[in-house]
Amino acid sequence: MNEQIRIPQVRLVAEDGEQVGIVETNQALDMALEADLDLVEVAPNARPPVCRIMNYGKYRYEQSKKQKKGKKSGSQLKEIRLGPMISDHDYEFKMKHAEKFLEGHHKVRVTVEFRGRQNMYRQQGRELLKRVEEDLKEFGTPEVPIRDEARNVVIILVPKP
Repeated sequence: MNEQIRIPQVRLVAEDGEQVGIVETNQALDMALEADLDLVEVAPNARPPVCRIMNYGKYRYEQSKKQKKGKKSGSQLKEIRLGPMISDHDYEFKMKHAEKFLEGHHKVRVTVEFRGRQNMYRQQGRELLKRVEEDLKEFGTPEVPIRDEARNVVIILVPKP
């Protein structure tokens, strides 16, 4: 950036994106300072290197905002845990949360956990997940079919576009 560029000639791109051509580095630096902007090396491996006249502080700020937005907008996997003997009110409460997650464009993993002797009720857990799938079909679709894990039965729902 600016005086740190040691190459004698650079390919210059103006602030508006217009190609200026190959110019002396000192001349490019003078043009940048005249416009009260920075000379930034954007492609150091090119021959000659490509430099652009821009407001470097603003550029870095926009890049960080873009990066934060990229992290933020990525859908997360949310998990809802149920027991095989869940009461109706608890079930409805958990389904409202699942709806909110799916409306927020997040994947939802619904897990029915079996502890101890509850393992005898695996079929009941599968039926519970079929009910979940049916109740949430207007908000999301299954990514994979219902599957058994060690002590759990699981389904993953993805939001509808």
